[in-house]
Amino acid sequence: MTQCDGVLKPKTRRSKRFLESRAPKLNEGVKSAMIMKGGNTSQTITQALKDIYSLKKPDAVLYKKKNITRPFEDSTSLEFFSKKTDCSLFLFGSHNKKRPNNLIFGRMFDFHVLDMIELGIEKYGSLSDIKASKCPEGTKPMLVFAGEAFDTDNEYKRMKSLLIDFFRGPTVSAVRLAGLEHVLHFTAQEGKIYLRSYRCLLKKSGCRTPRIELEEIGPSFDFVMRRTHLASDDLYKLAHKQPKALKPKKKKNISHDAFGTTFGRVHMQKQDLSKLQTRKMKGLRKRKAEVDADEHRQDPKEAKMEK
Repeated sequence: MTQCDGVLKPKTRRSKRFLESRAPKLNEGVKSAMIMKGGNTSQTITQALKDIYSLKKPDAVLYKKKNITRPFEDSTSLEFFSKKTDCSLFLFGSHNKKRPNNLIFGRMFDFHVLDMIELGIEKYGSLSDIKASKCPEGTKPMLVFAGEAFDTDNEYKRMKSLLIDFFRGPTVSAVRLAGLEHVLHFTAQEGKIYLRSYRCLLKKSGCRTPRIELEEIGPSFDFVMRRTHLASDDLYKLAHKQPKALKPKKKKNISHDAFGTTFGRVHMQKQDLSKLQTRKMKGLRKRKAEVDADEHRQDPKEAKMEK
């Protein structure tokens, strides 16, 4: 590939296909995440990164080597790896005396850091600690958020949006009932965030609708929020901007009610109801005397002309 005036021009078909895959698209694919650890880590952080990687697979890249970087002080290395692997999400794990068992969730916009939220692990249960059958790899999870803070506090709102981006999985048009088997439950209470993972079991109920039971499969986290790096409102609005081609075209004279029923409005010209043809019935016919009276009744102008 050659670079001319800041524009990369491919020399081979392979490089052309590579640039086309990295080019902006109207419908982007699944957001990939890069998972890496810092210079100092603990056994808890190493195992936690592996468990989150197993939840995110196959749309994730796990770096096994240590990366000596501090995202809140210098994010250039994260932006470099993001551009190299085409990942818009990242998870960084570190451990030190001041901030033990530290996880940083973040996302990129145009290969620059948009949001970063630092969470500390207070209690952790790994996948191997809970002896239960796990969900298959690549299962799209159902995300449940409980807690008033997710709707009122600005930082918790951004964290909710970030977690949805991280764990949502691919966008699908339809899901079969048996495919709804993985639940990720986030609870915000008293300054802490609790993450629990469940497997949805469909039991017999004696009727058409099955009885649902939740079985914990791990991992489980008790987080506490530490530092945050949030984008400005203007940049956040720009990152959520959609192209005009994806915006639905407004249809005139069509409305919907709260239940999704479609109503259409038809515009017609004013009708003359006196000329409206109706069914002729014997009971509505005029009597003979009334007909004779109508015939003798004339307009005053016509009467003068006859004279």
